[in-house]
Amino acid sequence: MSIEALVSARLNVLLQAAGLEPVGAATADQFGMYVSLILRWNAKVNLTAVRDEEGIIERHIIESIVLARDLPARIATLLDFGSGAGLPGIPIALCRPEIAVTLAESQGKKAAFLREAMRVLRLTAKVHAGRVELLGQQFDCVAMRAVDRMAEAVRTAVPLVAPGGWLALMTTEGELEALKCAAGAHFVWREPAPLPGSERRLVALGARTA
Repeated sequence: MSIEALVSARLNVLLQAAGLEPVGAATADQFGMYVSLILRWNAKVNLTAVRDEEGIIERHIIESIVLARDLPARIATLLDFGSGAGLPGIPIALCRPEIAVTLAESQGKKAAFLREAMRVLRLTAKVHAGRVELLGQQFDCVAMRAVDRMAEAVRTAVPLVAPGGWLALMTTEGELEALKCAAGAHFVWREPAPLPGSERRLVALGARTA
């Protein structure tokens, strides 16, 4: 059985084991292609420190699916800030096709991977291969996961969140308060949602009030 087929079959088993709804067969197949692509590119480009398909599904894919499902309705545009391997932006694009996703990645090799992922998965998400400050637009949601110097990145991200929009942070319990402080006073935060398989990792959603 191919890696794509193994991942497609395994994903829904792990989702159901975590008490989560499975994804449709076509979406599971796309996730299979996505994980296979990560594994191939990881041999030459350091996309993620997790290098086996089971770990990628459990740590990256399922966590990103949780965020995709937790995002409020009526989000039309989303920026994946520091996208890297396309996490969480590509799973959001797969699970929430009504959202126009922009994947921002300043490292050239990782941006090249994202473009190839768009081609293979036949997604319409945009790839911005540069600094987010140069985008010149605001988004209904800015999502961030495992970004270097996260607090500094949050301060950079705040002006990119449209008034009434959302900041979505995939972080840890110990880091959350510092990230909220970095975001500033103009955000009202939902109760954080724990991520499957972890007592510390969580999703925090803050609504911008001004």
